[in-house]
Amino acid sequence: MTKHFYYPLFIAYAVSSPFASQASAKSTKVRKAPNVLFICVDDLRTELGCYGNSIVKTPHLDKLASEGSLFFNHYVQVPTSGASRASLLTGRFPQTKQDLSNHACVTRISRQPKKNTPETFFHQLRKNNYYTVCIGKVSHHADGLLYDYEEAVSTVRELPYSWDECLFDSGKWGSGWNAFFGYADGGNRQSAKKQVKPYESADVDDEGYVDGLTANLAVDKLKELAKQKDKPFCLAVGFFKPHLPFNAPKKYWDLYDESEISLPPAPNVPEGVNKASLHNSHELNAYRLTDEKASLISPLSDAYARKIRHAYLACVSYVDVQIGKVLNELKRQGLDDDTIVVVWGDHRWHLGDLGAWGKHTLMDVALNSTLIVKAPHKKSNVKNKRIVSSVDIYPTLMELCGVPVDVPVDGNSFVTLLDTPEYSLWQDVAYSYFNNGISMRIPNYRYTRYFRNAQPQEEFFEYTSDKFERKNIASQKAEIIHTLIPLWGKGNTGLYTPPSKIK
Repeated sequence: MTKHFYYPLFIAYAVSSPFASQASAKSTKVRKAPNVLFICVDDLRTELGCYGNSIVKTPHLDKLASEGSLFFNHYVQVPTSGASRASLLTGRFPQTKQDLSNHACVTRISRQPKKNTPETFFHQLRKNNYYTVCIGKVSHHADGLLYDYEEAVSTVRELPYSWDECLFDSGKWGSGWNAFFGYADGGNRQSAKKQVKPYESADVDDEGYVDGLTANLAVDKLKELAKQKDKPFCLAVGFFKPHLPFNAPKKYWDLYDESEISLPPAPNVPEGVNKASLHNSHELNAYRLTDEKASLISPLSDAYARKIRHAYLACVSYVDVQIGKVLNELKRQGLDDDTIVVVWGDHRWHLGDLGAWGKHTLMDVALNSTLIVKAPHKKSNVKNKRIVSSVDIYPTLMELCGVPVDVPVDGNSFVTLLDTPEYSLWQDVAYSYFNNGISMRIPNYRYTRYFRNAQPQEEFFEYTSDKFERKNIASQKAEIIHTLIPLWGKGNTGLYTPPSKIK
């Protein structure tokens, strides 16, 4: 086992609001600071039983959702892992194009001198008496250390000041990146020069793939943290699956009858959408032994589409069990009543939806990801339909922990929504950025403007009549779009064009 030790934008109802301050003051007067268990899951769609999927087997996440708040309309800021996580960790919208890359944390945070301001919300917790531990992929790099896929393991942390401990068990794979792309025989995509399939169903136990080792390490660490009484802890655990390759023990594949797995409800490129808004499934096709290649003009066969969707669901069930091990240990140690638990998906993933396989679009199917929040003394079994963003998690956690937010953030605390989802002062809007575009999601609509030559440059989807984004109706909705431009402009950070240039 290997262990390794501007400017502020849309602040319509900021964390410094009277309600938030009063709530924080009240909670800190009568209770000690809660612990935090923050679980990151790569590429996790809302493909869970608690979201209404009757096929998928996710009993542990379903149970957690019944004990807290399940957010149906949570949106990430960037549909790629590193940039999405950077935005989450800092509470900020992307400000420059480098903030859209997987190396966003590297360019903004890594190798920087220590400053008075926190580098992430984990650092802010650490500065306020929390003992912070990272296991697995929480920022972008698989084990929290800076090295490329085929380089030797480094000792340089991606987030240099956020953690008291940065741990990982790379098992038979030898490094975090090898484990991330690992196969049951100890090989990986890099060593095989991509001559591998994008899925595997090996007859192995949970530790036959690395997320089983991550769960075991997290369980062991919880046993240690339970004995630590002098300060609260924040344990962040990052699971790899269901990221490609879709590899999971055979017993999880066996939970599903492939013939019963549905095909994507909207498998074609949307009418009135330029192919530049999508992609040719480069992530899936990078696995060169894939049975079929996917593209926008040549979709996968129904049989292979079901195979890939089957593989994805097997990975979801596998990671559900690993999360369950951690949650069960939290309860076994008597910590569950005093611990905030967050399960966060860094983005969704097209499973043949709109002709694509992968993330990297400004469509709902790439941006709307899993979010479950369970907090001490908050309501259980809340099915929350309000629109929230990943940038809102930073101020929300700080309020729940009684810790100040002393840096500019673009998010807003949604603590009120945990008890009162109908709270009238919450503004339902989320902004996302990628592919030369800025997208705004509000109830019933998504409006996206692209800064490119390819036409059309605007997309408008109306979910009351087209929940799968089958048709861009921007040309028919000019009047509505005109009224929405000021609100959309609040999310324009000058990433592509200065706000003053937008009309």
